[in-house]
Amino acid sequence: MHDQRKSARAPIDIYLNKIIDDVRHLGRARDISVDGIWVSKILEPRHQHRLVGLELQLPGVFEVINALGEIVREDRRGEEGPEGMAIRFVRISPHHRRLISMYVSRHVGNA
Repeated sequence: MHDQRKSARAPIDIYLNKIIDDVRHLGRARDISVDGIWVSKILEPRHQHRLVGLELQLPGVFEVINALGEIVREDRRGEEGPEGMAIRFVRISPHHRRLISMYVSRHVGNA
């Protein structure tokens, strides 16, 4: 499988809100980069939306990061593990992107 990642990813294990139709749904992040995030589904209805809102806090950072993301890949593993999705950040403030960049630079390679 061809890896389309353009930037370094760091492991992360946090819960976050994925906003679909103005309703918050719980998700769990597995890894993050300045370009996007992998989110495992926990409680979420089936939907056809490609754009979702995101609210998350990085470990050790008090500030809530808000972003708009585009679902670029979905994984429906079934019994092998939770369903999840790769989400590319399409709208995020430069300040929040810098916070993510600092987190990634401190944690890359710690998988």
